[in-house]
Amino acid sequence: MQGLNNPIGIKSLEPSQSPFITNPYRFGGGGVGGWVELGRTTLGSGNSTINVSGLADKRYYMILSYTLGNGNNNVRCRLNADIAANYANRWTNNGAADSSEVNKNWQHYDPNVVGKLNGFTVGYLSNLPTKEKLDMFNSAGQMAAGAGNAPSRSETVNKWANTSAAFDEIDVINEGGTFDTGSEVVVLGWDPADTHTSNFWEELASDTSSGSVASLESGTFTAKKYLWIQCYVTTSASTFCETLFNNDTGSNYANRASQNGGTDFTRTSQSDLNMFESYGNTTGAYINAFMINNASNEKLGISHSVREGTSGAGNAPVRDENVFKWANTSDQITDISFTPQSGTINSGSYLKVWGSD
Repeated sequence: MQGLNNPIGIKSLEPSQSPFITNPYRFGGGGVGGWVELGRTTLGSGNSTINVSGLADKRYYMILSYTLGNGNNNVRCRLNADIAANYANRWTNNGAADSSEVNKNWQHYDPNVVGKLNGFTVGYLSNLPTKEKLDMFNSAGQMAAGAGNAPSRSETVNKWANTSAAFDEIDVINEGGTFDTGSEVVVLGWDPADTHTSNFWEELASDTSSGSVASLESGTFTAKKYLWIQCYVTTSASTFCETLFNNDTGSNYANRASQNGGTDFTRTSQSDLNMFESYGNTTGAYINAFMINNASNEKLGISHSVREGTSGAGNAPVRDENVFKWANTSDQITDISFTPQSGTINSGSYLKVWGSD
């Protein structure tokens, strides 16, 4: 089965499969199951804690959060309000060497990065009652305003060593001050037995190249607060693929990236965004990215990508980790394009955009 809702040709997709597979059962394709919103807390005034409670019991959870304000430089998390020393953590900031802590009464969520302003985090948590609860978080921090300042990035993995209960409450805690009004935590859930049709993610745009084309274009789509972008591309030349939001070619983009675990590098005041950091897309590259898309704030994004490299199992692929921002503070993103610096995009490449408010 191959088509717009199954662009990589996965066969025999069933509703009981993983929630991460791109197929019509999982997102806004009118099927059943998929990620459903379980809880959301948006601050109406400043507070040091964002609490989301009363969560339905699901096998997997996905978190989207946007924390606003100065001093949001050390954000932590607790499950079921457990303040005992039942957590262990491992994290890295801006590609530095890993740090770890054990027997803590909290777990890392968006670790300390001095000077960070607004922060965007995407996380996943497992929730089997009889197993230690494992989770992972990726965060992008705005740092100083403007495209002349690259964002920060954090990667965190944690475990809550509880093996007797599922969790139904998540607290996101600012150890450096208070979150500003409008800060938000959204918790989504997925379970193999789900049969709901109220999917959180709605398909907004899709473009699949049927021949050699100059670029992949979403066209104008409905503005949404949260965006999920996936793209698979091969090109006729070994090149970068440049990304534009709303066709903006001003010097309004900045990013921080690492390739194959190497030292972070940054680009600032760019006229386009290198969401793919890898050359050599002639052999195929795939990207998975999330963004926060509030009109009045700089847009922050987190992406992971893989490039095939030389074909065959004897050659390892190339991986990229990237955080980025579009320093526009007056418009929401309603158009996304991917264009190679040279050559053209080959047949079979695709772009998909999902979103939700």
